[in-house]
Amino acid sequence: MAREKRSFAQEVCVKSAGKAMQQSAMLFPGARVGVAVSGGVDSFVLLQTLLLRQRIVPFSFSLMAIHLNPGFDPHSHAALLPWLTAHGVAGHIEMTSYGPDAHSELNKKRSACFRCAWQRRKRLFELAAQYKLTHLAFGHNADDLVHTFFMNLCQNGRVDGMSMNEPFFGGKLHMIRPLLLTEKIYIIAAARQWNLPIWGNPCPSAGNSKRSDMAETLTHLYGSYKDARRCIMNGLTRWQLEKNTPAQ
Repeated sequence: MAREKRSFAQEVCVKSAGKAMQQSAMLFPGARVGVAVSGGVDSFVLLQTLLLRQRIVPFSFSLMAIHLNPGFDPHSHAALLPWLTAHGVAGHIEMTSYGPDAHSELNKKRSACFRCAWQRRKRLFELAAQYKLTHLAFGHNADDLVHTFFMNLCQNGRVDGMSMNEPFFGGKLHMIRPLLLTEKIYIIAAARQWNLPIWGNPCPSAGNSKRSDMAETLTHLYGSYKDARRCIMNGLTRWQLEKNTPAQ
């Protein structure tokens, strides 16, 4: 089979994911990977990238897409199932009420984003056990790493980021982030070029969260210092790559 011609942005996604996967020993032969697909650009590019990595790595691993509809629009994911069928990817699609519940009187102690994310992660762990998955893959990227680092530092006084390969339950399950070395600009471009059926985020808190506030603050920082964005991105991605590289 002839190798498909990929754009620069697509190549960045595939190669940077390969670097993260290889250097952090992310996968192993026979791995069963559940990909948390929200319908946004990051998770969909992750799914497409992992499909391509399946043809490259020297061992086999399986993929399953998991979509937990938060409950704002029961039809938002309509394009997902045909795409999965066309690409031969197994899928679990489930309706929930996590979003509306998080924005209701049921949630009195935490922010809506915290409660919704906590419920989604809890359910993903349950599904990982149900389907005997060895990995849960999330579409967090290099920009997310930077935002998380500064949020942890400014809000909790903690120097911490996002792990590329984090074990749970005594190593029975690994949470992985193959796109953690990849900048958002390439992910957006690659999604457009792959013509992925991305759908909008109907959450009323979208774009109005502490994370979006931090992104805006960092935009001002990048504009104040020459090469600040490149240096911060390079420094934090290198830190996480070294942190997640197994000792020889």
